[in-house]
Amino acid sequence: MGKTARAAEPFRFYTRLHLTELTGLRANSLVQFVRQLKSIPGGSIYYHTHRFLQQHQHLSPEPPNDFAYWVQEILGEAELGERLASIDIIQFSTIRNLRERIIETIEDYLAQHPEAGTRFSREGGEFHFKKAVSFILPTRYVSYDLGEFMDTLKRITTDSIYFHIFEARLRLEKKTNDFSNWIETAVGNRELALAIARLDPYVYTLEDLRRTIIHLVGKEIR
Repeated sequence: MGKTARAAEPFRFYTRLHLTELTGLRANSLVQFVRQLKSIPGGSIYYHTHRFLQQHQHLSPEPPNDFAYWVQEILGEAELGERLASIDIIQFSTIRNLRERIIETIEDYLAQHPEAGTRFSREGGEFHFKKAVSFILPTRYVSYDLGEFMDTLKRITTDSIYFHIFEARLRLEKKTNDFSNWIETAVGNRELALAIARLDPYVYTLEDLRRTIIHLVGKEIR
Protein backbone atom coordinates (compact mmCIF):
# COMPACT_ATOMS: atom_id res chain seq x y z
CA MET A 1 0.00 0.00 0.00
CA GLY A 2 1.33 3.45 -0.88
CA LYS A 3 2.26 5.72 1.95
CA THR A 4 -0.31 8.32 0.90
CA ALA A 5 -2.96 5.81 -0.18
CA ARG A 6 -6.55 6.75 0.51
CA ALA A 7 -7.75 5.26 3.79
CA ALA A 8 -10.50 2.67 3.90
CA GLU A 9 -12.35 5.01 6.28
CA PRO A 10 -11.60 8.71 6.92
CA PHE A 11 -10.38 9.97 10.26
CA ARG A 12 -12.91 12.30 11.84
CA PHE A 13 -11.47 14.70 14.38
CA TYR A 14 -13.39 15.41 17.56
CA THR A 15 -12.78 17.82 20.38
CA ARG A 16 -14.06 18.10 23.92
CA LEU A 17 -15.45 20.51 26.44
CA HIS A 18 -15.05 19.59 30.07
CA LEU A 19 -16.64 20.60 33.33
CA THR A 20 -15.49 19.91 36.87
CA GLU A 21 -18.08 18.80 39.41
CA LEU A 22 -17.82 18.39 43.17
CA THR A 23 -18.76 14.91 44.36
CA GLY A 24 -19.45 16.02 47.94
CA LEU A 25 -16.99 13.40 49.19
CA ARG A 26 -13.87 14.23 51.17
CA ALA A 27 -11.18 12.62 53.32
CA ASN A 28 -8.97 13.81 56.16
CA SER A 29 -6.88 10.67 56.74
CA LEU A 30 -5.38 7.86 54.69
CA VAL A 31 -7.92 5.38 56.05
CA GLN A 32 -10.81 7.56 54.97
CA PHE A 33 -9.02 8.42 51.74
CA VAL A 34 -8.62 4.82 50.59
CA ARG A 35 -12.21 4.05 51.61
CA GLN A 36 -13.47 6.85 49.37
CA LEU A 37 -11.22 5.76 46.50
CA LYS A 38 -13.06 2.44 46.38
CA SER A 39 -16.44 4.05 45.72
CA ILE A 40 -15.91 7.39 43.95
CA PRO A 41 -16.91 7.65 40.27
CA GLY A 42 -14.32 6.73 37.66
CA GLY A 43 -14.48 10.32 36.44
CA SER A 44 -13.02 11.38 39.78
CA ILE A 45 -10.04 9.04 39.45
CA TYR A 46 -9.49 10.41 35.95
CA TYR A 47 -9.79 14.04 37.04
CA HIS A 48 -7.32 13.82 39.90
CA THR A 49 -4.70 11.92 37.88
CA HIS A 50 -4.96 14.22 34.84
CA ARG A 51 -5.83 17.67 36.20
CA PHE A 52 -2.25 18.93 36.19
CA LEU A 53 -1.78 17.73 32.63
CA GLN A 54 -4.87 19.60 31.46
CA GLN A 55 -4.31 22.82 33.40
CA HIS A 56 -0.52 23.00 33.16
CA GLN A 57 0.07 21.32 29.81
CA HIS A 58 3.03 23.61 29.08
CA LEU A 59 5.04 21.87 31.82
CA SER A 60 7.08 18.79 30.98
CA PRO A 61 7.20 16.40 32.66
CA GLU A 62 3.82 16.96 34.25
CA PRO A 63 3.60 17.81 37.97
CA PRO A 64 2.45 15.03 40.34
CA ASN A 65 -1.18 13.95 40.41
CA ASP A 66 -3.55 15.35 43.06
CA PHE A 67 -3.46 12.18 45.16
CA ALA A 68 0.33 12.18 45.42
CA TYR A 69 0.42 15.90 46.17
CA TRP A 70 -2.13 15.71 49.00
CA VAL A 71 -0.55 12.66 50.62
CA GLN A 72 2.92 14.22 50.56
CA GLU A 73 2.26 17.91 51.15
CA ILE A 74 -0.77 17.79 53.47
CA LEU A 75 -0.38 14.49 55.35
CA GLY A 76 3.41 14.58 55.26
CA GLU A 77 3.76 11.01 53.94
CA ALA A 78 6.62 11.69 51.53
CA GLU A 79 7.37 8.04 50.78
CA LEU A 80 3.78 7.24 49.87
CA GLY A 81 3.56 10.43 47.84
CA GLU A 82 6.55 9.28 45.81
CA ARG A 83 5.01 5.85 45.30
CA LEU A 84 1.77 7.36 44.02
CA ALA A 85 3.60 9.84 41.79
CA SER A 86 5.65 7.02 40.27
CA ILE A 87 2.61 5.05 39.08
CA ASP A 88 3.04 4.94 35.29
CA ILE A 89 -0.42 5.83 34.02
CA ILE A 90 0.44 4.97 30.41
CA GLN A 91 0.59 1.30 31.47
CA PHE A 92 -3.14 1.27 32.27
CA SER A 93 -5.86 0.97 29.66
CA THR A 94 -8.83 1.31 32.03
CA ILE A 95 -9.75 3.57 34.93
CA ARG A 96 -10.71 0.46 36.89
CA ASN A 97 -7.19 -0.95 36.76
CA LEU A 98 -5.67 2.42 37.60
CA ARG A 99 -7.99 2.73 40.61
CA GLU A 100 -6.96 -0.73 41.81
CA ARG A 101 -3.27 0.12 41.59
CA ILE A 102 -3.71 3.36 43.56
CA ILE A 103 -5.70 1.58 46.27
CA GLU A 104 -3.19 -1.29 46.41
CA THR A 105 -0.31 1.18 46.77
CA ILE A 106 -1.95 2.96 49.70
CA GLU A 107 -3.05 -0.23 51.45
CA ASP A 108 0.44 -1.73 51.14
CA TYR A 109 1.87 1.43 52.67
CA LEU A 110 -0.62 1.35 55.55
CA ALA A 111 0.26 -2.29 56.23
CA GLN A 112 3.94 -1.35 56.41
CA HIS A 113 3.33 1.88 58.36
CA PRO A 114 0.15 1.44 60.43
CA GLU A 115 0.83 4.66 62.33
CA ALA A 116 0.18 6.57 59.09
CA GLY A 117 -3.48 5.66 59.39
CA THR A 118 -3.78 7.64 62.63
CA ARG A 119 -2.65 10.95 61.13
CA PHE A 120 -5.21 13.54 60.07
CA SER A 121 -5.02 16.60 57.86
CA ARG A 122 -5.20 20.00 59.48
CA GLU A 123 -8.53 21.81 59.41
CA GLY A 124 -9.19 23.01 55.90
CA GLY A 125 -6.71 20.51 54.45
CA GLU A 126 -9.19 17.76 53.67
CA PHE A 127 -9.07 16.16 50.23
CA HIS A 128 -12.19 17.10 48.29
CA PHE A 129 -13.00 14.66 45.51
CA LYS A 130 -14.05 16.19 42.21
CA LYS A 131 -14.88 14.56 38.91
CA ALA A 132 -14.43 15.38 35.25
CA VAL A 133 -17.44 15.56 32.95
CA SER A 134 -16.59 15.69 29.24
CA PHE A 135 -18.72 16.64 26.26
CA ILE A 136 -17.41 15.27 22.96
CA LEU A 137 -18.06 17.40 19.88
CA PRO A 138 -17.33 16.80 16.18
CA THR A 139 -15.07 19.24 14.34
CA ARG A 140 -15.16 20.14 10.66
CA TYR A 141 -11.90 18.28 10.03
CA VAL A 142 -11.86 14.96 8.17
CA SER A 143 -8.75 13.29 6.71
CA TYR A 144 -8.69 10.68 3.95
CA ASP A 145 -4.95 9.98 3.81
CA LEU A 146 -1.77 10.59 5.80
CA GLY A 147 -1.02 13.84 3.99
CA GLU A 148 -4.37 15.33 4.94
CA PHE A 149 -3.99 13.88 8.42
CA MET A 150 -0.63 15.62 8.94
CA ASP A 151 -1.97 18.94 7.63
CA THR A 152 -4.97 18.71 9.94
CA LEU A 153 -2.79 17.94 12.96
CA LYS A 154 -1.23 21.37 12.44
CA ARG A 155 -4.63 23.08 12.69
CA ILE A 156 -6.64 21.30 15.36
CA THR A 157 -6.75 22.51 18.95
CA THR A 158 -4.83 20.88 21.77
CA ASP A 159 -8.22 19.85 23.21
CA SER A 160 -8.71 17.68 20.13
CA ILE A 161 -5.26 16.13 20.50
CA TYR A 162 -5.93 15.54 24.19
CA PHE A 163 -9.20 13.76 23.47
CA HIS A 164 -7.81 11.42 20.80
CA ILE A 165 -4.65 10.57 22.76
CA PHE A 166 -5.74 10.48 26.40
CA GLU A 167 -9.50 10.24 26.82
CA ALA A 168 -10.19 7.84 23.97
CA ARG A 169 -7.67 5.33 25.29
CA LEU A 170 -8.27 5.51 29.04
CA ARG A 171 -11.81 6.80 29.62
CA LEU A 172 -13.36 5.07 26.59
CA GLU A 173 -11.19 1.99 27.27
CA LYS A 174 -9.80 1.61 23.78
CA LYS A 175 -6.65 -0.47 23.50
CA THR A 176 -4.71 2.36 21.89
CA ASN A 177 -5.09 6.02 20.97
CA ASP A 178 -7.40 7.01 18.12
CA PHE A 179 -4.58 8.08 15.80
CA SER A 180 -2.77 4.74 15.99
CA ASN A 181 -6.01 2.80 15.63
CA TRP A 182 -6.95 4.63 12.41
CA ILE A 183 -3.46 4.49 10.91
CA GLU A 184 -3.27 0.73 11.44
CA THR A 185 -6.82 -0.32 10.58
CA ALA A 186 -7.82 2.20 7.90
CA VAL A 187 -4.48 3.24 6.39
CA GLY A 188 -2.76 -0.10 6.88
CA ASN A 189 0.51 1.30 8.22
CA ARG A 190 1.20 -0.79 11.30
CA GLU A 191 4.75 0.49 11.75
CA LEU A 192 3.67 4.12 12.01
CA ALA A 193 0.73 3.18 14.24
CA LEU A 194 3.06 1.42 16.66
CA ALA A 195 5.54 4.31 16.63
CA ILE A 196 2.81 6.70 17.79
CA ALA A 197 1.39 4.18 20.26
CA ARG A 198 4.82 3.74 21.85
CA LEU A 199 5.07 7.44 22.69
CA ASP A 200 4.55 8.22 26.37
CA PRO A 201 2.24 11.24 26.12
CA TYR A 202 2.66 12.00 29.83
CA VAL A 203 6.24 13.23 29.32
CA TYR A 204 5.32 15.69 26.55
CA THR A 205 3.47 18.97 26.53
CA LEU A 206 0.50 18.83 24.17
CA GLU A 207 2.29 21.07 21.67
CA ASP A 208 5.40 18.90 21.82
CA LEU A 209 3.20 15.85 21.34
CA ARG A 210 1.63 17.48 18.28
CA ARG A 211 5.06 18.24 16.79
CA THR A 212 6.32 14.71 17.49
CA ILE A 213 3.36 13.02 15.81
CA ILE A 214 3.59 15.38 12.83
CA HIS A 215 7.28 14.50 12.51
CA LEU A 216 6.56 10.76 12.57
CA VAL A 217 3.82 11.06 9.96
CA GLY A 218 5.94 13.39 7.84
CA LYS A 219 8.73 10.81 7.60
CA GLU A 220 6.23 8.35 6.12
CA ILE A 221 5.00 10.58 3.31
CA ARG A 222 8.24 12.16 2.14
